[in-house]
Amino acid sequence: MAMSGARTAGLKARMAAGERLVGTFVKIADVSVIEVLAQAGLDFLCLDGEHAAWDRGRLDAALAVARALDLPVLVRVAAATPQDVLAALDLGAVGVVVPHVSSVAKAEAVAHAAHFGRGGRGYAGSTRWAGYATRAMADVLAQDAETIVVAQIEEPEGVEAVEAIAAVPGIDAVFAGPADLSVGYGETAVGSPALSRALARIGVAAAGAGKAYATWVPDAATAADWAVHGVTVFVVASDHSWMRGAAMGAVQALREG
Repeated sequence: MAMSGARTAGLKARMAAGERLVGTFVKIADVSVIEVLAQAGLDFLCLDGEHAAWDRGRLDAALAVARALDLPVLVRVAAATPQDVLAALDLGAVGVVVPHVSSVAKAEAVAHAAHFGRGGRGYAGSTRWAGYATRAMADVLAQDAETIVVAQIEEPEGVEAVEAIAAVPGIDAVFAGPADLSVGYGETAVGSPALSRALARIGVAAAGAGKAYATWVPDAATAADWAVHGVTVFVVASDHSWMRGAAMGAVQALREG
């Protein structure tokens, strides 16, 4: 594809404007899942390269389909390495979600790796993202403005540094990881007062830096509760959860009927 479609190219601006956006984690590493979820009206998908079986070949196929459908896709990379960030972007992701960003130094390194410039993202014209050598370098470099970098705040240390992390140039959103934060605070379930305080502080930091605020939620009810902290980007459940929930609902309805 020579250039980004309107939906993909426009996701970053929608995030920055504070529009309420709804996506989901994709755990099943198969292109048919991308095709099916593209019919659901979601604003974006996030392929979970950290906790699911997204090897480079499967990621390549899924991002080809997503680009063809103009379905914005983020990739949660396995680690905050320049190699993982580069691979996701070159294959066609509009942005990356980077786990365990617990310091300003990590945030700066990730932002640097995701954008062109001296010592930053490596340039290759013959990639899906660049149009497979059909576009001028200047046009490809200009497309870098569409790239989204999301820093996940998943440790108490990250919460303590969140104001400075959110202020890092090149970081477009902060993402509260409720499960990891809960574990970090010594809890055994999501929903503690410590988590609520963390969510509130992250929200204030995001607003103060003019950055989007994202989080994972299991359902719409939780999203409504956490929206009070300023969350506008919701990654709701996952393909696993929705498949199981729909199946369980159908089974229960048939047995009760």
